[in-house]
Amino acid sequence: MTRASLDKQPHEVAAMFDDVAAKYDLTNDVISLGQARIWRKAVAKAVDARPGQKVLDLAAGTGTSSLPFAMDGAYVVPCDFSLGMLREGKKRNPWLPLTAGDATKLPFADDVFDAVTISFGLRNVQETDTAMRELLRVTKPGGRVVICEFSQPTWAPFRTVYSEYLMRALPPIARTVCSNPDAYVYLAESIREWPDQPALAARLQKAGWSKVAWRDLTGGVVALHRGFKPLD
Repeated sequence: MTRASLDKQPHEVAAMFDDVAAKYDLTNDVISLGQARIWRKAVAKAVDARPGQKVLDLAAGTGTSSLPFAMDGAYVVPCDFSLGMLREGKKRNPWLPLTAGDATKLPFADDVFDAVTISFGLRNVQETDTAMRELLRVTKPGGRVVICEFSQPTWAPFRTVYSEYLMRALPPIARTVCSNPDAYVYLAESIREWPDQPALAARLQKAGWSKVAWRDLTGGVVALHRGFKPLD
């Protein structure tokens, strides 16, 4: 079994997700206590995909997160660097244009997409700032980015309870439904190490995104960050 360390070596992270691909969506529903589906709906609303638009769904895994954009009439490209995830996605939805790609070296031309989004994947990229610049590169001027990522609960008492859940309850729960529970120990640790809402917003701005804002979901357990590519 592979457990990626917090220095996030790409081959280790890819292998970890290959291991959990078959039950990944089920496990997410269980360990998030059903919140994962609510978060996906919030992402779809924030992206606001429209017929004829092109949407890049980075770190799409099996493509489950891409389906709402397709249902809205957009042409969505699910992209992930875990071949195991992509194979599982191809079994479920063979019509999706699932694409293998590295977030730090995206296999797309400049100014292609009307919207780019990544849910619960930016945290797993070794060079986070490079990935945010790559997302900017492939987005059309005036286009938008939506990042959905675990964050820091805003209410201190809840933050303490949440931290305890991550480190004590999440791995045993994952063990009941997942073939590689060590992957979810990494998940808990990586969440604790991740920047809070203002810090991630600042990094987005530094990468070149404008009008950056965020809103909290589930009391700050998750945050949606959105920004726009400048027109000039």
